[in-house]
Amino acid sequence: MAFPKNIPPDSLIRSDDGRQFWQGKNGNEDEMIGTAEAQPGMSEVDLQGSREFLAKLGIGTGQGLRTLTNALEGGAGIGRVTQGVLLELAEQVDVIEPVVKFTEGLYGRSGIRDIFNFGLEEWDPAKDVEYDLIWNQWCLCHLTDEQLVRYLKRCNTVLRPGTGLLIIKENLSIRGVDVFNSTDSTVIREDRKFSSIFRQAGLQLVKSQLQRGFPRNLLPVKMYALRSSKI
Repeated sequence: MAFPKNIPPDSLIRSDDGRQFWQGKNGNEDEMIGTAEAQPGMSEVDLQGSREFLAKLGIGTGQGLRTLTNALEGGAGIGRVTQGVLLELAEQVDVIEPVVKFTEGLYGRSGIRDIFNFGLEEWDPAKDVEYDLIWNQWCLCHLTDEQLVRYLKRCNTVLRPGTGLLIIKENLSIRGVDVFNSTDSTVIREDRKFSSIFRQAGLQLVKSQLQRGFPRNLLPVKMYALRSSKI
C-alpha cells in the first residue's frame, strides 16, 4: 500500500491494528522475533547477542559482572527476553504486555513480580519503584514518535539513579527515512530518528551495537544502552 510522502509515517500507526495483528499469533518464540522471515534458532542467537551486550556494560553472572535487583521488560510478549535473559540477572522482573494471552504462562514463575496488561503508551510507573534495567525490544515500533518520547521520559523517572540503564533493541530502516509497515501497524525508524528521540526524552547514549548472526537479508537490528542525561 502506498502512502502520501508528506504524511509522517508514525501518524499512520493504529494501536488497535497492531494488537489485532498480535492477537492472531500463537505466541511461540519464532513468532516473537521482530521479522516475518524468522528462522529456527534466531531466538537463541538474539538472546546471546543481548547477553553479550549487557556483559560489555558490566551486567551478567560471570566474574567481575554485577547482577540486578529489579528489571522491567516493556512489550514483553511471551516473556522470551524475560525468561531467556532478565531472570538470569535480576531478583525481580516486571513485564508490560497488552496481549493478555501472551503473559498467561508467566504467572507464578519465580522472579516475576508484576504483570501489566496494557500498552506502553498507557503505562504509568509507581512512584516508589526503581529499576536497574529497563529492556524494550521490537515493541517501540508500535508507538508514535510523540508516544515514544513520553514513554521514555517515564522510564527515565524510574531508572535507579547513577546506575540504571535503559536498553532499546529495534530494527533499523535502511532507506534513510522512517518506514511505515501496514502489516502490523508499526514504524521502522532510522538511526538518526532514535538519536533525536533519545535527546528529547532526556537520555544519553552509553553504548550501541549491531546484533550479529542474523541472516543478511533481514533489516539490521541495533541495541542502544541509555541512561539519564541528568547524571
